[in-house]
Amino acid sequence: MTNPADAATGPGGGYLDSASAEPLHPAARDTLLAALDQGYADPRRLHRPGRNARLLLDNARAVVADALGVRPDEVTFTSSGTEAVHRGLLGLHRARARVSDRIVHSAVEHSAVLHAADWAPGETVSAPVDALGRVHVDELVSASEGAAVVALQAANHEVGTLQPVGEVAERLQGVPLFVDACAAAGRVALPTGWSAAAASAHKWGGPAGVGVLLVRKGARWTSPFPRDDRVDDRASGFENVPAALAAAAALQAVVSEREQTLARQASLVDRVRAAVLEIPDTDVVGDPVDRLPHLVTFSFLYVDGEALVHALGRHGFGVASGSACTASTLEPSHVLAAMGALTHGNVRLSLARDTSPEEVERFLAVLPGAVAEIRADVGL
Repeated sequence: MTNPADAATGPGGGYLDSASAEPLHPAARDTLLAALDQGYADPRRLHRPGRNARLLLDNARAVVADALGVRPDEVTFTSSGTEAVHRGLLGLHRARARVSDRIVHSAVEHSAVLHAADWAPGETVSAPVDALGRVHVDELVSASEGAAVVALQAANHEVGTLQPVGEVAERLQGVPLFVDACAAAGRVALPTGWSAAAASAHKWGGPAGVGVLLVRKGARWTSPFPRDDRVDDRASGFENVPAALAAAAALQAVVSEREQTLARQASLVDRVRAAVLEIPDTDVVGDPVDRLPHLVTFSFLYVDGEALVHALGRHGFGVASGSACTASTLEPSHVLAAMGALTHGNVRLSLARDTSPEEVERFLAVLPGAVAEIRADVGL
């Protein structure tokens, strides 16, 4: 039987876009198949199938809590990472409505955070970042005085730079902190000091359609959307119990394998960073050390990013370009623009858990020719 990932990338290539979605972890697949026969019922019901579903849902919550270092009653399953972001940020904002309506965030937040902030009533303030994509702490903290909520990602989804969440949390004066951890959860330890956080299962090899909302015990959080009579009053809609359990199984497996996997990925990314800089007129962006270990972004002058994605695709490699979630709009990356980096001709490469050194070397072998071909097409 043909591997779907092989069919998508072609012979001799490789899937190098795990920052968008990690292939389903074997632990998730096995758990999902087993749970489909037991987790179909409404976990609110008192009959045996309902009690079975409730047991599976509670088990999933406990496993996720243990993997992320939080309490089980701080974990809520949502329909996506985006929904978890919206509920987390807007719930903190609504709970502070009598204090302030201002939202402060870094200039490089994911579009899910930016859209939620724009949708909420009140003022929005964007704090600048440095050339590595790291927020200027003094300016973020200064802007947060009297704010309703501050949003700061755990790590940037496009360039991998880790953010100083702990330092910011220590300096905020009673203002709650929302952390978008979708790019980082499972791959690195969850930062501390937040009031609410969000994660996304398909980023760590769980099934798509499962988000995780974390709300700290004692944090002031009010649902920004209509309530629903579910097991968890922070969520709405019928819980996908099998998917939640599969997401928990994948996270547990990823965390147990994390030390070895990420050391190998960091070494491979270091190899990519060094090799790419040998191509003329190239800029490798993001922090070279304090970063997500599996991700690297680089930009080429006089190269169209979409054309480069297609050229690499013909060699069987699946990579991303442009803003990580808005490339289809053909708009420049707001992250790279905020950093003062090239906003065109960029490629984001992110390694899957089983990406091999051989795949990386094949990619590095075809990349210079693909770049040269596109530059030649424009007369360079």
